[in-house]
Amino acid sequence: MYAHLPGIDVYYEDHGDPTRPGNPLVLLHGGMQTIDLSFGALLPRLAPHRRVIAVELQGHGRTADVDRGITLENQSGDVVGVLDHLGLERADVLGFSWGGYVALETALRHPGRVDRLVLAAVNTRADGYHAEIGDPAQWETSTRMPTAEEFGAMVAAYERYGLSTFEGVNAKLQPIVGAEENWTSAQLATVAAPTLVVIGDHDFVRVDHAVAMQEAIPDAALAVLPRTKHSEVVARVGILAPILEDFLGR
Repeated sequence: MYAHLPGIDVYYEDHGDPTRPGNPLVLLHGGMQTIDLSFGALLPRLAPHRRVIAVELQGHGRTADVDRGITLENQSGDVVGVLDHLGLERADVLGFSWGGYVALETALRHPGRVDRLVLAAVNTRADGYHAEIGDPAQWETSTRMPTAEEFGAMVAAYERYGLSTFEGVNAKLQPIVGAEENWTSAQLATVAAPTLVVIGDHDFVRVDHAVAMQEAIPDAALAVLPRTKHSEVVARVGILAPILEDFLGR
């Protein structure tokens, strides 16, 4: 399904019965991924219990890259646009990696629209990543990087839908992902939504950085998933789903 927003048609999937108890949950995928690649394991676990709305952001999957910048402001506006399209005043929002950037921006720019916030594998500063992530010479030996199979699946999704190019979209994301600082501690202190910060112990994101995020956000909890790298955080459903159900159900 598509929400026809000004200048862009945003693809989304609406899973679950709208009359089910609990807030709707918006899922925002990782960079260079799709709904299926990020949430293929988690979505079937969550949808039987609550309404779940999964969105594909500009330049990803079935949402084309259009003639405007890929910015956090634009994409957070698209999330709100999908909520408006569905007639939803508020929702819980879970963002993974790049989707977590968009989720955090949505909570800051549109605090009245986000009830609970889950930031999965998200950093706020470039130095929140382990140093090896910024050094291509270390990628082949790093236990934190995606496998060749995982990388191939991302490229294949672009070839399948043909609405954007992998290289073109990746080039637009990198200045934001590599920015020295996207949000200050003072900005994090204004997050109004109860927040769950989730990383893996072998994530791109350093554990001490995740702790600093949790301490900066007024009402935040932290979960570190064992034996889990960045690309696996939202796929470890046996560990993650009970944590989410507890946090979102409070």
